[in-house]
Amino acid sequence: MLTNAAIVIGIFVTMELVAWAVHKYVLHGFLWSIHKSHHTKHNHLFELNDVSFVFYGVIAALCFIYGTETLDYRFWIGVGISLYGAAYFLVHDLFIHRRLKLFGKTRSTYLRALDIAHKVHHKAKGKDNSESFGMLWVHPKFFRIARKR
Repeated sequence: MLTNAAIVIGIFVTMELVAWAVHKYVLHGFLWSIHKSHHTKHNHLFELNDVSFVFYGVIAALCFIYGTETLDYRFWIGVGISLYGAAYFLVHDLFIHRRLKLFGKTRSTYLRALDIAHKVHHKAKGKDNSESFGMLWVHPKFFRIARKR
């Protein structure tokens, strides 16, 4: 049981690192043509960038398919990836981008810092000169800004 929990937590943390690297080097690199839709103002609920996360869904699904019968490590890797995906949807899509109007203003310094970091990321026009590529990890400078507001 402890091993399974360690796998889930380890994969969740690893996903933040993977998401950061993929965002910085792939989406702001050779797949900018897909990710650009996320940096463009629009009035529709979905954007082309949303298809990039099918990649993670397929990996999680394969882990569930091949790990469910014996509930081996592959199943728990799928759980970790899926929990990160759920956190991404909740934090990034619902809280930060307000795709559905479920959240109002927050008093949480962490959530304000996260929101500020993401707004700074979107300030850069084009694929270059962006900063703050993670989803949950926030640079301390954004906490300092959030505390002042």
